Amino acid sequence: MNRLLLKLALSMVVASLFCSMPAAAQVAPTTKKAASVKITQGPEIERADSYLTILRWTTNNPGGSPEHYGVVHYDTNPKDLSQTAKSPIRLNPSHSDTVFRVRIQGLQSGTTYYYKVDSMEANGTSDGYTSKVKTFKTQ
Repeated sequence: MNRLLLKLALSMVVASLFCSMPAAAQVAPTTKKAASVKITQGPEIERADSYLTILRWTTNNPGGSPEHYGVVHYDTNPKDLSQTAKSPIRLNPSHSDTVFRVRIQGLQSGTTYYYKVDSMEANGTSDGYTSKVKTFKTQ
């Protein structure tokens, strides 16, 4: 009986050690960059409040690094879009399109803002497109 308990205890220790070892992190592969990246939908405003504004647009999948950022350049002067907001995204290499969503916080209420969007890889390399300048007004 003691031998059986000892074997059971030993197998539980081995199992607990095996299960507690951290698994190697899976790194998404870099995929072939698109010949050209184009906006296929948007950009459009999901909401435009002073405390939270969300912009969304869709492009063909830019490829390259799996880590990307959607970027919004904005300000109250259309000729000086000096403020920037960006949000991270992980590309899915099996999807033909990528949806970018960027949050902007801390805007002035009842104010018209001008903006344009683009995207970039995590290393700062641009995906090679920029939208036209558009506007939104906060509530």
